[in-house]
Amino acid sequence: MSETGRRGSDGPTTERLSGAPRLGPRYAVALLPGRGGGGALPDRELALSLPGVDTDQLAAYSRVCGFAVDGTLPVTYPQVLAFGAQIKLMTGAGFPLRLPGLVHVRQRMRLYRAIGADEPLELRVRAERLRPHPRGAQVDLVADVSVAGEPVWRARSGYLSRGATAQASPTEPDEPEPTEVTAPLSARWDLAGDTGRRYASVSGDVNPIHLHPLTARLFGFPGAIAHGMWTAARCLSTLQGRLPEAYAVDVVFRAPVVLPTAVALHTAVGSTTAGSTAADGWALTLRSAGSPERIHLVMSAGATHHATHRSR
Repeated sequence: MSETGRRGSDGPTTERLSGAPRLGPRYAVALLPGRGGGGALPDRELALSLPGVDTDQLAAYSRVCGFAVDGTLPVTYPQVLAFGAQIKLMTGAGFPLRLPGLVHVRQRMRLYRAIGADEPLELRVRAERLRPHPRGAQVDLVADVSVAGEPVWRARSGYLSRGATAQASPTEPDEPEPTEVTAPLSARWDLAGDTGRRYASVSGDVNPIHLHPLTARLFGFPGAIAHGMWTAARCLSTLQGRLPEAYAVDVVFRAPVVLPTAVALHTAVGSTTAGSTAADGWALTLRSAGSPERIHLVMSAGATHHATHRSR
């Protein structure tokens, strides 16, 4: 159930959700004909209030991703909370791109302070910056989380729709991407074939490309692939205790991680993005252990990494 209203004459229509949408039914809706018919983004945002988070689910998520269970939310966890609303927005009537085939290419997050698991959260999600891309069209899904009116977290998720079209419009250019690093090996992980299913069980993201080789092949993948947000979370978990309370993260997803496989993490202090350095910043690159030239993601994280999140 939801309730629709207006925030103001110059703001989007706000639809308040009574609960987090279930992702399975939304993925089914995405396959219906008539979705993703092109055009402009809907002038709409979804809002959701949460009294806190399920601490058992949070603990399970933390264990799957490698985070400590300490009563606070890992920087990637608010994205889990917002993801259902984002999928509802992207599968709703009037959204110009079809969900099947959308590729998560970039994730930028900013944590303003530690978020307690028992704090009441207000989530808002919307879509912005539909624009042409050399391989199709790209759109940003923005999520904001606040506590009693105080912003505590923001994310901008970039999605590419290959072969789609979008009208060129005046827009700010994207910030420079994180740089690749060739530092000595920091960690090596052997990823089992059920990695996607294990993450789906704690995140709710039951996209079939992550669950089984057979369902992944139906969508053109050679096998089940790891969730991009799991790989980002697993990499970030290696920085626990080495990041300040407030910091920014920028992740660019390159090649998918086809399961089972082995991956190698390389971590360096200092240079974080093209043209900038930060003494307390970190740069990470995740490669295939067997084919080092195959890069799965590049990431920067640090307090002094310049903000990549635009205000409304």
